[in-house]
Amino acid sequence: MDIIFLGGLQIETIIGIYDWERETRQTVILDIEMAFDIQKAAETDDIEYTLDYKAVSKRIIAFVETSSFFLVEKLTVEIANVIRNEFDVPWVKITLNKKGAIRGASDVGIVIERGVK
Repeated sequence: MDIIFLGGLQIETIIGIYDWERETRQTVILDIEMAFDIQKAAETDDIEYTLDYKAVSKRIIAFVETSSFFLVEKLTVEIANVIRNEFDVPWVKITLNKKGAIRGASDVGIVIERGVK
């Protein structure tokens, strides 16, 4: 299976459990890998046969910007559900980075994989 990826996708959202986090938008950074068979797209040179990463990124940006989850775990799983269900992706790996969430750590976040390659 081939992998189509989006790296360093920065989106502002409401995320967190503390009162101030419920009022202040924070940036999450997403790295997304998606399994997709690109063989027909490579043969035909036609976008109709591939995973349109622009469409995926626009959908994820819209979803995350309007979300307001308490936990990064919930947000990450819901992003995976959107990608798998709406774009017919059999496997996805998402790294969500909530930079600066912990003093002294430059990166904090979660990595999940859903589906089968």
